[in-house]
Amino acid sequence: MDMNSRNQYLKALIYKNDGYFNKSKKEKKIILDQYCKNTGLNRKYVIEKIKKKHYLKTTGDIKNRPKKGRKEFYDKRVVIELVKLWKIFSKPCSERLKSSIKDELDRLIKFNEIKCSEEVKNKLMKISKRTIDNKLKKTKEDERIRNKYGKNESGKINRLLYQQIPVKIFSEQDKYKVGNAEIDLVEHCGNSSAGEFVNTLSNADIATCWWEGDAFMGKGQFAVWQALKRQIERLPFELKEIHSDNGTEFINYHLLNYTKEINIGFSRSRPNKKNDNCLVEQKNYTHVRSVVGYCRYDTEIELNLINDIYRNELRLYKNFFQPVIRIKEKTRINGKIHRKYEEAKTPYQRVLESEEISQEKKDELTKIYDKLNPAELKRNLDKKLSKLYMIYQQKQSRIKNL
Repeated sequence: MDMNSRNQYLKALIYKNDGYFNKSKKEKKIILDQYCKNTGLNRKYVIEKIKKKHYLKTTGDIKNRPKKGRKEFYDKRVVIELVKLWKIFSKPCSERLKSSIKDELDRLIKFNEIKCSEEVKNKLMKISKRTIDNKLKKTKEDERIRNKYGKNESGKINRLLYQQIPVKIFSEQDKYKVGNAEIDLVEHCGNSSAGEFVNTLSNADIATCWWEGDAFMGKGQFAVWQALKRQIERLPFELKEIHSDNGTEFINYHLLNYTKEINIGFSRSRPNKKNDNCLVEQKNYTHVRSVVGYCRYDTEIELNLINDIYRNELRLYKNFFQPVIRIKEKTRINGKIHRKYEEAKTPYQRVLESEEISQEKKDELTKIYDKLNPAELKRNLDKKLSKLYMIYQQKQSRIKNL
């Protein structure tokens, strides 16, 4: 029952049978009890309503009644200019913005950057830090949502581009079809992400666990695309689909157009869900971090040596001589997860067992395998890693001496 209906009901009770005001105290009590029971209103409130005859007012009168409360001092005109000032001074906190307004408002008005009346100017000069936070609260929230889900001012997020690349969780990826690969970027920036440094493109096939790595300087889209092309040339099978995270180094027109050109699929993970790319995330540690470490590499000599390690020792050692255990089945029994695993096999063995790979390609891999000595590969790998660390230490000592 809305307010208009309650008023009509009260009006009918009051004017029925000679009226409420002509009745005795006992009869008035009965009318009040009946009205309060049917409407759920407080008795004292109803008595006050009857005394002041509020029930005679219609809904339209109530809507058109002026609102109570004092007039807003910092109105929309002030907020519009405040938002302009906030953006001009690179979106500072309220304390810094207040100081900037006090020092620079007259200058901005002089250069016609801020066009406001004398009244608005005086209000801006008097505004407090707390009021600045309150008035900018909605603008800051809109900015946060736009940066997170839409296209920001720097143009890094292209929603139409993201819509062209489908999202796949790990359970939707084909785990038994050779050529479905997960790719990810590993940064070798040390403790600082400033400037340019070496990055590794890590590529892991889901079915065979075959891994390829390629290092390059910077984090540009073109460099990632070129690294992927080099990896495709080294793979012992045809690449059918790649799956990446949502980084702009992968989600760009360079890579999307290249996948369309060579007719391979392209999918991406859900935002902030590393489990959708779990196989390559595992390889990032076992094949990259545990080998070249967490140091900052930002010189050409370090880049060339890392690529030498990847192409001539690490990929051969990991793919031909490092067995991988894959999960076969996972079941939940009485709240406990029970896992069954396949027999441990190297990626090379899984490639030989696959019916999707030609016998010619398998014969080529077998010839390579017959010439390899795992102990010699390991010694060469350790020597080059020691050399890499020595180069890094020499670089650090030169920086300290500057």
